[in-house]
Amino acid sequence: MSTIRKRTGEKVFDVLLYLLLLLIMFITLYPFWNQVALSISDDVSAYSTGMLLFPSKISLDSYGLVLQYKLLWIGYGNTILRTILGVSLSIVFTSLTAYPLSKEGLPWNKLFTTFILITMLFNGGLIPNYFLIKNLGLYDTIWALVLPGMIGAFNVFIMRNFFRSIPESLEESAKMDGAGYILIFWKIVIPLSKPVLATVAMWVAVYHWNAWFDSMIYISDTSKQVLQVVLRKIIVENNVEDLNAVLYQMGEKSRFSGRQLQATMIMCSLIPMLIVYPFVQRHFVKGIMLGAIKG
Repeated sequence: MSTIRKRTGEKVFDVLLYLLLLLIMFITLYPFWNQVALSISDDVSAYSTGMLLFPSKISLDSYGLVLQYKLLWIGYGNTILRTILGVSLSIVFTSLTAYPLSKEGLPWNKLFTTFILITMLFNGGLIPNYFLIKNLGLYDTIWALVLPGMIGAFNVFIMRNFFRSIPESLEESAKMDGAGYILIFWKIVIPLSKPVLATVAMWVAVYHWNAWFDSMIYISDTSKQVLQVVLRKIIVENNVEDLNAVLYQMGEKSRFSGRQLQATMIMCSLIPMLIVYPFVQRHFVKGIMLGAIKG
C-alpha cells in the first residue's frame, strides 16, 4: 500500500509541477504573443482594450507604415553598426586579455586578476564617465557607445576559464614544432574556443542591440541615435506624431492606435535577434558550463 501511495503522490506532484510550468510559460510568452497579435491585427482588434490572443482579421498595414518611418531605418543602421563594432572589438580584446590570464606562469597573474575583479564591484559613476567621454573627444560619436564596454570583466573570467580547459599538451606539442604564443593562440586556441566565443558574442550583441541609456546620454545628434532610443520615443514617451505624419504624406488618415504602433515598433526591433539566436544557441550550454566550472 505504501508503495502504491508513493507512486500516486509522485503522479500528483508531477501533474502539479507541469501545471505550474505551463502557467509560468503562459505568463512569460503572453506579453510577447500579445505584441505579435497587436502588430498584425486590423483596426477593430487594435482598438480593443482587453486581452488579445488572436486578431479577428490579420493586417500588415501597420508594418507598411512603420517601415516608411525614416528614423526607424536610421536607428537600425546605427544599431547594426554599433553591434558589429561592439562584438568584433569585444571578442578580439576580451580573448587577448583572457588568454594570458589563463596561464599560471604569467607574472603578477593574481594582481591583474584582482584589478579586473575590482571593476565588477566598483564603478566611477555617471558624471565622471560623462566627463571622461567628453574630454576624450568621443562625445556624439559611435565610439562613445562601443569603447566603454569593450572588455567586460565577467566575459574575461568566463573566457579565461574556458582557455584553461584546453589540454596543455596541445600547446606544448606546438611549441616543440617552433610555434610561438601568437601562432598557438590563433591556430589552436581560437578554433577550439568556438563555443565560448559564440556565447560571449551573443551576450555582447544582445547588450549592444538593447542598450539605449548611453546613447541618450552621449549622443545628441538625432541622425546618430540607435534604434532603442527611437523605440523609447514611441513607447515610453508615446510620441507617434512622426508616424502619423508619414500617413499624411501618403494621403491617408491616421487609423492606427498607439498600442498597435508601439507593438509594431517592438516587433521590428526584436526580429533580428530572433533570427540570429537559433544559430548560436546550441553553443550556449557548452560554452557557459566549461567557462564557469573550469579553472
